[in-house]
Amino acid sequence: MIIVVGGVDSGSGKTTIATNLAVIRAAKGHKVALIDAGDREDSYNFTRLRASRMSDAPSYLCSKKSGLDVRLAAVQLGWKDNTVIIDAGGRDTRGLWAALSVAHLLIVPFDPLSFDVVQVVNAFSESREKNRKLLGVAFRNRSDWGGRPPDPLAEALNWGLTELRISSLRIGNRLSFGVAAAEGKAVTELAPYNSDAAVEMSDLYDYVFSEDTMEMLAGSLFELEHGEGDGEEEPF
Repeated sequence: MIIVVGGVDSGSGKTTIATNLAVIRAAKGHKVALIDAGDREDSYNFTRLRASRMSDAPSYLCSKKSGLDVRLAAVQLGWKDNTVIIDAGGRDTRGLWAALSVAHLLIVPFDPLSFDVVQVVNAFSESREKNRKLLGVAFRNRSDWGGRPPDPLAEALNWGLTELRISSLRIGNRLSFGVAAAEGKAVTELAPYNSDAAVEMSDLYDYVFSEDTMEMLAGSLFELEHGEGDGEEEPF
């Protein structure tokens, strides 16, 4: 399974989502490869810090890639039961497009005050013209629970893109995420283990890897195998 955590603007929390999902997935006994496709190499640096401070912690493979090399690495690592998570960064648009060309699922965390999601929806829609197995989910990240900011998903919803799910999940703008990252940890590895941040991230993990999501992806592949769509097939 190849997952892209993608966006256009920096600062929407893509690296936090990608690294936390990688750590949680590995802790549950799955083989995980994290590809850092961002020019700042935040996921790669997080992983190096994690390895230096937590040598006995659940581990995953992490590599740095850019441009079209992102696609090649994802295909090579995405066989069988492997989970590939790509942190697509905020500026390397070639890396984002390369990742979307082979991905099964796009995860779009977005700041409620940003219209970044509209640009990503454009990329998603165009990518599906060639990669018909690509599905997506968007949710509010770094959310201020005390307010109700304008919803930039309204336009995306009006476009009727049924392959892009709009989740009601929200992850708050919490200090715990920064504290965890500075220690090379996922927020679920911080004490107290039932903090709001840990619960929110666990909820996101459960949503992404739920039976419902897996069935949705399997249904997309089933349609391709029976001639509905002409995207090229990749390992899943």
